[in-house]
Amino acid sequence: MNKVSISVIISTYNSEEWLRKVLEGYMYQNYKNYEVIVADDGSRAETKELIESFQKKYTVPLRHIWHEDKGYRRQRILNEAIIKSNFEYILFTDGDCIPRKDFVSVHARFAEKGYFLSGGYCKLPMKTSKVISKNDIETGDCFNVKWLKQHDRLKGTQSLKLKSNPRVATILDLITPTNASFNNCNSSAWKEDLLAINGYDERMQYGGPDRELGERLENYGLKAKQIRHKAICLHLDHARGYKTKESLERNLAIRKDTKKSERYWTEHGIQKSN
Repeated sequence: MNKVSISVIISTYNSEEWLRKVLEGYMYQNYKNYEVIVADDGSRAETKELIESFQKKYTVPLRHIWHEDKGYRRQRILNEAIIKSNFEYILFTDGDCIPRKDFVSVHARFAEKGYFLSGGYCKLPMKTSKVISKNDIETGDCFNVKWLKQHDRLKGTQSLKLKSNPRVATILDLITPTNASFNNCNSSAWKEDLLAINGYDERMQYGGPDRELGERLENYGLKAKQIRHKAICLHLDHARGYKTKESLERNLAIRKDTKKSERYWTEHGIQKSN
């Protein structure tokens, strides 16, 4: 297996119940050469206290990078996490996505120069999201299709992801019609490539900033590799109060310009132009 050193960056905002389950998931990975960074867009003190409680028992480095709550500034805190990451390869995920025990090792296995990796998630309803316990994560029961269906519905496409062995998953990733885009819940790239495009565009709000970053990586010359049926995580249900028509329209305009201009560098990223 590729022994690449990985920085796992988890974005969060005032969601301690879900973040607790996610941090549990990263305690039981079958890969050890990684660190975990929580990129916090201004959460309350309870989030800090939760992370500190995990730091006492974590077997890999666990860090908390926080900035003041001044509205939705997720891309800025992600850029800060990129800068402060210690390792050569960065795996992005969210504070509502519980990783299966082989999640980090799959990203390590398929990491390759000239590529970024594109994963997805298995979307759960609220009832199932709530019932998942620490023990269910440790044993892996919550990734079992039969166990999940005992609690609530599960779409056939999600069942297929969870039941696929490595050989079937490889075939499904080859034939899936889903575009291999950069998805912040489950995507990874080399740190040097992220720095070469100046990270995330901080003008963007909710709705596609990760896709835009992936489009600039492609403009830079990288190709996308599909791993949506191999790298498995469970997406816990939640409301999206920060989703607005205005932010979506603005983001689409920025993405349209990125495609038209074929630019890979953003003037609104890690390095700011005056």
